[in-house]
Amino acid sequence: MSESYERERQNNSRLDELSAKVSALRGVTVDIYDNARAQDVIDNTSETFSSMAGQMKGSASRLTRMAASGNKIAVFKLSAIIIGVFLVLYYGLKLFI
Repeated sequence: MSESYERERQNNSRLDELSAKVSALRGVTVDIYDNARAQDVIDNTSETFSSMAGQMKGSASRLTRMAASGNKIAVFKLSAIIIGVFLVLYYGLKLFI
């Protein structure tokens, strides 16, 4: 009778060890998945910034051509818009911070 209790205790001990290993493996798997998903987000963000940089270069070249053409009213409007956006952002961020 005591031998069967001892075997049952050993089985329970082994089962607990196996359960701990499965839990650890599950944790590693979840960590790998989270890391892979985070890497995908980083890649998408990098692509977005690359696209934005290209668009900004194109906009800057168009603005340079416009300024070089001598259209003083357009340059004045653009300057006013840039200054206005800067002031709105500056004071808007100052309220939140």
